[in-house]
Amino acid sequence: MLPQPRSISGKSLGIMILILGLLGGCASMFSDPPSRAPTSGNQAPSAKAAYNRPYTVRGVTYVPLSTAAGYRETGTASWYGSESGNRTAMGTRFAPQGLTAAHKTLPLPSRVRVTNLHNGRHVDVVVNDRGPFKKGRLIDLSHGAAKKIGLHGIGKVKVEYLDSKLSQR
Repeated sequence: MLPQPRSISGKSLGIMILILGLLGGCASMFSDPPSRAPTSGNQAPSAKAAYNRPYTVRGVTYVPLSTAAGYRETGTASWYGSESGNRTAMGTRFAPQGLTAAHKTLPLPSRVRVTNLHNGRHVDVVVNDRGPFKKGRLIDLSHGAAKKIGLHGIGKVKVEYLDSKLSQR
């Protein structure tokens, strides 16, 4: 006579799911690295990364630059900080007091120097997010970066790409 099958209790099922989840997490240690990169400005931008491919916001398509070498532009900057904890385009958590920025077309990540043309103060930031998508805005600075250059609200700035030699200073 064959034994009767037993039903699995909710507790046993929960333990099996937990064990499978833990084993799945271990397997990810040996798989390909994630497509999201850290916000370190020292790594070279990857054109293959999803955040460096063309994208569309509100019906406008933006094509990220393949390189930021020689990039220099003057325009309007604003700052953002209420998005604390949200993910950047690169997948990292946004930290309002950090020295980061959002730009529509610079390759991610890029290190740039932002100079407040009103007072001459500058800050070096890592561009790790996309935006600003408000007409006429060139760059959005984290609150920490805006504070360093005395930017309150919006202001006119110069944005210059820092190559790896300059960013090591």
